Amino acid sequence: MTSFHDRGGAFRWPAEYRAAAAFTFDVDAESAILADSPAAARRLSVMTHQAYGPLTGLPRLLRILERHGIRATFFVPGYTAERYPDVVRSIRDAGHEIGHHGYLHEPVTDLSPEAEERALLRGLDALDRVAGVRPLGWRGPNWEVSHSTAGILARHGFRYDSSLMDADRPYLLAAGPEPGAPTLVEIPIHWGLDDWEQYVYLPGLSGSGLIESPSKVYELWSLELDALAADGGIFVLTNHPFASGRASRAAALERLIERALATEGLWIASLEEIAAHVASLGLEPVHHPIPPIPEGSEPAAGPTEGSGEGRRL
Repeated sequence: MTSFHDRGGAFRWPAEYRAAAAFTFDVDAESAILADSPAAARRLSVMTHQAYGPLTGLPRLLRILERHGIRATFFVPGYTAERYPDVVRSIRDAGHEIGHHGYLHEPVTDLSPEAEERALLRGLDALDRVAGVRPLGWRGPNWEVSHSTAGILARHGFRYDSSLMDADRPYLLAAGPEPGAPTLVEIPIHWGLDDWEQYVYLPGLSGSGLIESPSKVYELWSLELDALAADGGIFVLTNHPFASGRASRAAALERLIERALATEGLWIASLEEIAAHVASLGLEPVHHPIPPIPEGSEPAAGPTEGSGEGRRL
């Protein structure tokens, strides 16, 4: 089956598999809040809500992954690495992939290309100093990506991004329209497979106040897992240790992992393993141009500061 993302029909999973799944974790800790709301540093309850991730949730999640032999991908902001070096090293020592997630979880669409590159390099330096790792993958803080991002990532040796939402299977992303433009593997994600929308409430900062039951979340994610496996797609789950690392939620996640392991023909792998396979297929690169804005159109107002509608992941 061909698609816009695979016009040559070259895409295939490894021979023994019909679909893929990856369990990924964004180890934001305090950075996800401080990037947009520096004054929240004085709110001790908010800071401890975020610190639960590296201090308590992440060790629990590592135990679950070890029990089931799952190699996961952990996206770590540089600031988190500097605050919790032993925690980041524990991820490395358990054999998991560590990816790049900004320095202070800064959305790159708020930055110039030069500032975006500086943040990237600052995060790289922190991960190297703390854990001696050089990530191959990047995930945009807030899943925000600029039209400069792919070129910047390629220039610094990254092999894949996991921030875009226009496909059910990985594809080759081009940094520009010209032949020979730098490329990355794009491994798509979606809000429906993220735990922030389900579990997070911070007064005046994020969430509506509705905190879902893990049983409901398990049902939501199981339906998507089953459907994507049947359709030959990729299931990329994004969890935050301060959210899904809590006891009942971690138990629901473990049930989901067990369901994935029982799914016939499902390749469960880290994102770097999936990206390496996709890069070997010789896919035709896809470029995303900036859409034209109709003349005379007025931009819509976004959420107001302090409305609690902001997204951070």
